[in-house]
Amino acid sequence: MPVSTGRLETFADGVFAIAATLLILNVDAQIPENVHDLGTQILDIWPSYLAYAVSFVTIGIMWINHHTMMAQIERVDRRFLIATIGLLMCIAFVPFPTRIVAEHIRGADAQDAALLYGFTLVVTAIMFSVNWFYASHGRRLLSADADAAIVSGISRSYLPGPYIYLGATLVAFVSPRASVILFMAIAVFYVVESSIFGAATEAA
Repeated sequence: MPVSTGRLETFADGVFAIAATLLILNVDAQIPENVHDLGTQILDIWPSYLAYAVSFVTIGIMWINHHTMMAQIERVDRRFLIATIGLLMCIAFVPFPTRIVAEHIRGADAQDAALLYGFTLVVTAIMFSVNWFYASHGRRLLSADADAAIVSGISRSYLPGPYIYLGATLVAFVSPRASVILFMAIAVFYVVESSIFGAATEAA
């Protein structure tokens, strides 16, 4: 029996939810049980708060993008399922580099931390493109009534993603902190872009 798009989305939603939840556990882990000065410790782990916010927003935007993509897809095949597993594996991995960045961005290993975080997002963006362009090529898996303008809009929004993240990642070789700031800016950009595209989609 073939897997339905609804069942696939349910599984994907679970992975997104778990990945987003794990982010706050990384913040919680920064506070030891027998801390002597709780107030100071709470303030001192500010990189964890920023890393949490950036990654949560990033995962949230990815969830929205996945929902938008699946809304245009009528059926799935084995290759698409495998590509989706690859994408979800990347999503589930995001909490790890998030913790590494939060713990090491102020130290000597800041560059390695920023590179790990950046390349994780690069690969994730690539997997998004693999999923979408496999499904949309020749309208292979798209529904018969999929709006051509929406399909084209999704394709345009996905194409620059890997390059945007790669550019921000390479900045880490010069300044790891600047690289992380760029990841924050990208998250904000995609929030705005998603809002505008979403409004246009609903209007259509």
